[in-house]
Amino acid sequence: MKILRAGDYKRMPWKNGKGETVEIAASPAAASIDDFDWRVSMAAVAEDGPFSIFPGIDRTLAVLDGNGMLLEIDGRTPALLTTESAPLAFPADIPVIARLEDGAITDLNVMTRRGGLTHSLTRIDIDGATPVPLPSPTCLFLCHRGTVSFRRSGETGTLAAGDALLIEDMTAIALDIDGEAGCYLISIATH
Repeated sequence: MKILRAGDYKRMPWKNGKGETVEIAASPAAASIDDFDWRVSMAAVAEDGPFSIFPGIDRTLAVLDGNGMLLEIDGRTPALLTTESAPLAFPADIPVIARLEDGAITDLNVMTRRGGLTHSLTRIDIDGATPVPLPSPTCLFLCHRGTVSFRRSGETGTLAAGDALLIEDMTAIALDIDGEAGCYLISIATH
């Protein structure tokens, strides 16, 4: 397990140059925006516009803060994403236009390379002691709001708002969490 502190995240321009992304974690560790196997990031979206195209990548998006955005995904009915809606999965290599509902938003973005990896993104509200199942050998637990403590196999620690815990362990089954927080669990699995 490795704690990833919000202040240490890597900041970089969007692939299309129209904004900035904050990379929480990626694999391999030295991967660029073009050759990652998986990537978890956050971005502030301040204006309407097209998403960057990532050939061969699957993506899931959740809105962390703000009043939401409407996604016009090629070939689909437009989908409104808000802080209350479930994360939305879609291919990252088709045209997508974002239209803000009322002001800027911050999103959480999970991407995996199609054909080798799959992923899931789940919102989890923590209110007291909560066991969080770890469905795959690679999981990232993000504390979005609040503070939580964690325990697994004798290891303990604390995550503040914005911090994450990367778990890469074939034997991990669950993570014991305690606190009051809004969190997200990202699970990454091989085919």
